[in-house]
Amino acid sequence: LPGFVDTHLHLHTNESGQKVPPEYVLKMWLSHGITHGRTVGAGNTRWMIETAKRSAANEITGPRMEVYPMFGRASIGQPEPTTEKAAREQIQLMKRAGASGVKFIGAPENVLKAALDEASKQGLNSTMHHAQIAVKHANVLDTSAMGLKGMEHWYGLPEAMFTDRQIQHYPADYIYQDEQNRFAEAGRLWKQAAKPGSDKWNEVMQTLLDRDFGLSPTFTAYIATRDVMRMARAKWHEEYTMPQLWSFYRPNRDAHGSYWFYWTLEDEIQWKQNYRLWMQFVNEYKNKGGRVTVGSDSGYTYNLYGFGHIMEMELLYEAGFTGLEVIHAATLQGARQLGIDEDYGSIEVGKKADFVVVEENPLANLHVLRGTGAVRVNDNSGEVERVGGIRWVIKDGIV
Repeated sequence: LPGFVDTHLHLHTNESGQKVPPEYVLKMWLSHGITHGRTVGAGNTRWMIETAKRSAANEITGPRMEVYPMFGRASIGQPEPTTEKAAREQIQLMKRAGASGVKFIGAPENVLKAALDEASKQGLNSTMHHAQIAVKHANVLDTSAMGLKGMEHWYGLPEAMFTDRQIQHYPADYIYQDEQNRFAEAGRLWKQAAKPGSDKWNEVMQTLLDRDFGLSPTFTAYIATRDVMRMARAKWHEEYTMPQLWSFYRPNRDAHGSYWFYWTLEDEIQWKQNYRLWMQFVNEYKNKGGRVTVGSDSGYTYNLYGFGHIMEMELLYEAGFTGLEVIHAATLQGARQLGIDEDYGSIEVGKKADFVVVEENPLANLHVLRGTGAVRVNDNSGEVERVGGIRWVIKDGIV
């Protein structure tokens, strides 16, 4: 297969909450076939850009990376912009530093608009996690009209399809900074939006299609909400999850994404219903010609580097994609979203020699792409065996 492209990566370090060495993360990604990706919101932008240059030159072992610093944060060495002038200056600084694009998360409306306009002027790509505290003035219809090229996750999409309210229903005692509160209520959002096939649903979808807007759903980033125990007991943890990362995953009010303080069956059922509507939109968007990519957002919620990329592919399959459509999303569609498809994303003469070599057929069973492979009974011996896993990853012609 072509090398995989992951549109939502975080290269964590020993200094991050996960306390994992970057070499571990890079090799977990590469060993699962990711030869190119997009880092969104790395803690130290200049270090991230330098690391990306080293990987592109094959001085270190890992995927090539397009670096998208997070707008509004101090990672580029500037305070959070509060004026349009400061917003433009931060975007210009990102360009000079060598960024490929910008990740937005939220800002005052005039500041966000100025920053998106400047990103377009500077030739920088863009994506956004539409923070729930900003979606009232910045849902996907607002931001795509401002020039945003794509979105991460799904915040800002159902809010654009409200018909009987302007703001999501929140309990009176809701606290955004309490992550169990935040993610429990997020799992009750899609049912508040317009119904599938309704005029509003179709109108929002068509507008995004007309604007050539890309979706990076990161289904796998929230999959534990449907069944915490299943994700916590995944086979690969015992061999591949570093102890310090395991500690980060466990319920912890001080660790982002470790919000299982008292996660209930009701929360899991609500999230299962949330996924059904979310997946229906994404699958229909793909069917109508929209660009959907594979982004894993690993390092949180029992979502392990590399394994999360394959799980995201499996979740697209659950959403209704065929096996070939999943591979398409993981390769050429990702390259197109990053604007690198002239050189990457498919096996063609003149493109980079990026390949994923497998011994089993992933179209018959995507599970064989996991680092732990898949379980089956050997027809000759009757023994239970594990088959699959990626045999070779080739990046730039280097095995």
